[in-house]
This record gives sequence, structure tokens and C-alpha cells, in this order.
Amino acid sequence: MTPLQKVDGERVWCGPEMAERRSEWTHNLSDVEIAEIDAAVEHVSKGGLGILEINAANFPLPTLGNTLHQVRKDLLEGRGFAVVRGLPVSRYDARQTAVAYFGIGAHLGEAVAQNAKGHALGHVCDLGIGDSLWSVPTARGYQTSEELIFHTDAPDLVGLLCLHPAKSGGLSRIASTGMLFNRILESRPDLAETLTEITYRDRRGEIPEGREPWYRLPVFNFHDGRLLSNYVRSVIQKAQRFPEVPRLTDKQVEAFDFLDTTVSDPTLYLELEFEPGDIQFLCNHYIMHSRTAYEDYPDPERRRHLLRLWLAAEDGPPLPAPYDEFMGKTRSGRPNGYQVAGAQLTAPLEVEYGGPETVRQ
Repeated sequence: MTPLQKVDGERVWCGPEMAERRSEWTHNLSDVEIAEIDAAVEHVSKGGLGILEINAANFPLPTLGNTLHQVRKDLLEGRGFAVVRGLPVSRYDARQTAVAYFGIGAHLGEAVAQNAKGHALGHVCDLGIGDSLWSVPTARGYQTSEELIFHTDAPDLVGLLCLHPAKSGGLSRIASTGMLFNRILESRPDLAETLTEITYRDRRGEIPEGREPWYRLPVFNFHDGRLLSNYVRSVIQKAQRFPEVPRLTDKQVEAFDFLDTTVSDPTLYLELEFEPGDIQFLCNHYIMHSRTAYEDYPDPERRRHLLRLWLAAEDGPPLPAPYDEFMGKTRSGRPNGYQVAGAQLTAPLEVEYGGPETVRQ
């Protein structure tokens, strides 16, 4: 086996350094660009288009489209993240906001299902299921106000649009998986090796046709000259409920603990606040993200609420064979999210409340 080596390039960065380069990865929407978005939203409305029918061609952004082209390049070939600020969510109604957000996302990729219900537009907010997070396999961390440890999502790209920030807390933290790998390799090369080996993951009841209720995928994957990462510790631990799945070894647990501790070092991650109208875009292959715990306002209308997009990028990086077991593919060959038999894509405008057994947004 070829010895593991450190990775380099634009995707390898430290948070404090990146904080000083904020202007490089932040785009503030201009009046001209907002006017373009307004016109495109009106075009969709007058044309009677459904949200899921929106694409880059029927949501024209003559000026902003050029910027989004560069954002896409930065996500897939550069630092792996970007922030777009100033979408006027305060003067949009729920549908206008969804149309504007979906239209912007369409210039970056194809929206895919975020759960077994086929939601292409997700709502990130506290549904009051915190006590069930670990006891119920289908419970998801983003449906609580609790701290989320560093992880990746399933598709090529993920976008988060802030409608309402929390009363306090709820800060986003992102980290370069290239820098994370380098630090683990430098300190504990044996654990870096362990993290390139197969781990079993729980599908949390979102099982594509013909698949097992679990899948196998390493945390760190080297392929086609790139380091790709996929990590959700909760689904690794929850997979232990299946008797057919091998038990986690002491070395694996030590490796996950070391990863969690390393990536939580403030000298590695970048911390971001969300303001209404901010959109954070990440490439899951190169970035891990987390969130601090938060306190909500008592008024339901003011509670923390983000809209989420999962996007498949046609020109995303080549993926190694284990990703084929992870999930199905879009027509362009990219991961298609949690697309299960019988589920149709939908774009719900309202939050669905209920227990974790029934709510998997």
C-alpha cells in the first residue's frame, strides 16, 4: 500500500487565515443583481412555473449569473465554500423566497432529495425532538437546537439560506478536510490510515430500492488525485443497531474521537454568523461543517429558520466506487440524494412539525 501523504492546494486552509480573506469568499448582492432576481421571480410567477421546474435557463440572471459561475468554480475547484449576502427575504413572501433561492441554486447545480419524502427544499429549525436525537434512528440533528458536531452532507453541494437567525448562538463552523487530514496524518498516521478504511453507515430508514438499510464508505477517500471526505459520526454509531454490521473496533472509535477533537480546534475552523438573506454554499467533498447550540426567541415567527438546498453538480469531482453504494445517481451521474422508490420531489414552503418518526425533512 502506498504511504499516505499530505495534500495541498487551494482547498487546504486554516480558519483564522481565511477569516482575514473575507472579501475573497463573500459576495454582497448589488442593487442591479437584486433587481435581476426580482425580475426572474416575477417571470416564474407570470409563467405559472412550479418551483421544481425552475432552471438556469428560465431563471435568467445576466449579471449575477457570471458571479455564480465563479462561485461554482470556487466550490468545486477552489477553497470549497462561498457566502452570498443580501437576498431581500424580509420583503419576499414564502413562495417568492423559495423561488429566488431555488433559482440561484439552479445556476450551481440540480436540486436533489434531502430525505425519503423527496423534499428538494429543506427547512432547518428546531422541531423539539432533541431528546430523541440518539434514541430514534430517523431523528436528525438539524431538527434540534443542539450543537452539531462536524460532518458532511450527502450531495456535491449544500446551500443554507438564513430567514431568521437565533436569539443567540447557532453559529456556523466550517473546516477544510484537506487541512484536517494533514493534521491527523502528522500527529497520528495510524489513525489517518484507519479513516481511509470502510465504515458502515445507517441509512436512517431512507433506503433506495434494492439497497441494504446500511452502506459502506470510508471517511477519507483518495481518488483521481483528490482527497474526498464523507463523515457523519451519528450514522456510523447508529449502524451498530444492525446485527449484520461488524462491531466498531477500538481503533476506529479512537480515530473518530481524534478526528472530532482535531477539527474542533479553533486554529482549524472558520466561524460564521448568519444574518437574514445570507446564503452559505459548501462543497461536501472538501468541507466539513458544524453548528453551535442556540437559544430561540419565544415568538414562533422569530425562531431560527434556514432553508436548505442539496445540489448535484454535473461537473463535480469523479467519485470512487464506494460512493455507488452510498446513493443513486442523477441523469448526469452525480449523487441524487435520498431518492427512494415511490417518492416524488417536492418543495414544501412550510415547516412540517411532528415526531422524529414521521418528520425527516
